[in-house]
Amino acid sequence: MDTKALRQKILDLAIRGKLVPQDPNDEPASVLLERIREQKKQMVKEGKLKAKDIKNDTIIFVGEDNLHYEKFADGTVKCIEDEIPFEVPEGWEWCRLNNIYNFIDYRGATPTKITNGIPLITAKNVKSGYIDYTIDDYISEEEFKDRQQRGVSKKGDILFTTEAPLGNAALADIEKFSAGQRLITFQHYGSKNELINYVILMFILSDFFQHQLYVNKTGSTVAGIKAATLKTLWIPVPPYNEQVRISNALNSAIKLIDSISESKETLSKIISSTKSKILDLAIRGKLVPQDPNDEPASVLLERIRAEKEELIKQGKVKRDKKESVIFRGDDNSYYEKFFDDKERCIDEELLFELPNGWEWCNLSMIGTTNIGLTYRPTDIIDDGTIVLRSSNIVNDKIDLDDLVRVKTQIRDNQYVQPNDILICARNGSKALVGKCALIGNMEEPASFGAFMAVYRTDYYKYVLHYLRSNLFRNVFNDSNSTAINQLTQDMLKRAVIPFPPFEEQQRIVDLIDKLLLQIKDIERSLN
Repeated sequence: MDTKALRQKILDLAIRGKLVPQDPNDEPASVLLERIREQKKQMVKEGKLKAKDIKNDTIIFVGEDNLHYEKFADGTVKCIEDEIPFEVPEGWEWCRLNNIYNFIDYRGATPTKITNGIPLITAKNVKSGYIDYTIDDYISEEEFKDRQQRGVSKKGDILFTTEAPLGNAALADIEKFSAGQRLITFQHYGSKNELINYVILMFILSDFFQHQLYVNKTGSTVAGIKAATLKTLWIPVPPYNEQVRISNALNSAIKLIDSISESKETLSKIISSTKSKILDLAIRGKLVPQDPNDEPASVLLERIRAEKEELIKQGKVKRDKKESVIFRGDDNSYYEKFFDDKERCIDEELLFELPNGWEWCNLSMIGTTNIGLTYRPTDIIDDGTIVLRSSNIVNDKIDLDDLVRVKTQIRDNQYVQPNDILICARNGSKALVGKCALIGNMEEPASFGAFMAVYRTDYYKYVLHYLRSNLFRNVFNDSNSTAINQLTQDMLKRAVIPFPPFEEQQRIVDLIDKLLLQIKDIERSLN
């Protein structure tokens, strides 16, 4: 179930007057808006508002020709039928946001923050529908009083973010606070029986209102909206009694959706944890039982080593001087040996005991790895060679919807082959480093980008699951502290893998695939 889409559907029904039934006995919203206009005029007389604060107020009405008109403060009238977003029910009215809310904007000097005092709510705190107090800033009592001269934000007011990010809104839910930068406080005019802020807040969070923000935003890098523009945006106003019914219906529906969303999130975490646990059990030799009749992994590794030496002797492959091998010494400890014959004990790096028949090795001992193709933007053409990138790994599969093709010289080892494992080796997000997928049969030759790596092995089915385990993630999570997150060739080659007998690898892979298929069915039902 897509709870975000469901939430928006309910908000859309509410803002169009389709969530609760209308009652012809309700006082029309036109009477409510007239009272607000009279209230604002009285506030000007009392000096609580300035004349300029109401000079842009307009009245939206339906003429005798059944068309919508807007009457301005100077008495002029304009037909705005083409501007009306959609038809609202009988008793509802369209208005500009400025007509029902006073805008309090704390622009000016950056407040001096202190460790304790009056809470300062900023754009960082205001999320979509709630305020996050884990980010806590405070100002002094003196500065609070100074800021009050520009307007007093109150509990129940709507706090709206004008940029970074644009369009978040929430109700102020504490008695004493000050609103910070990039926030505007919407404070409604009139008595409590004029507007229910919760209903208008939900309207503001609807796709309809958010779309108005999008088409009127300024800036490309940081989207924002000017207060003068914000004041002119459309908002439909229901009769007060209908607002009460809408509020009750929305409150019940949103609570139910939040409950579903929390349950879904909890279940998603359980599923993610279950996947990790399955892989963890698999690479520790605890997912399937061992069979003493299986050929030990040590024999398999010795055969792999002998075959590689023969290929080197025949000149078919070159010896990689950066390779290292893992072996158990006479003292029963594990060592890593390098090409220059240097050795180091790695017992402390091996986190658990292996079952009988298993061996520790590194990825360079059982396969080969290559870093991909570097190309320039000018090399990209429509009919060039496919270059696989991080964006081509979607949900653990190769996705060919977003392809880049290039014309440039490509070495033989930069072409992919069926059953190669494509790995994201470098990315601005550490979470994306290490994501991988198995390459199937490509319909045409394909290479892979410089921020990617390809690992090639006859034992790709088991190795693929190892690469998705937390054990492998520790290879770059613990050792990489550079600004750009990356998995280097050396880190990949020397990554230590628990290696089972080949027959057990097949049993492990079969069971993992079966379990993950069942989990996928559960995930599908959630969506």
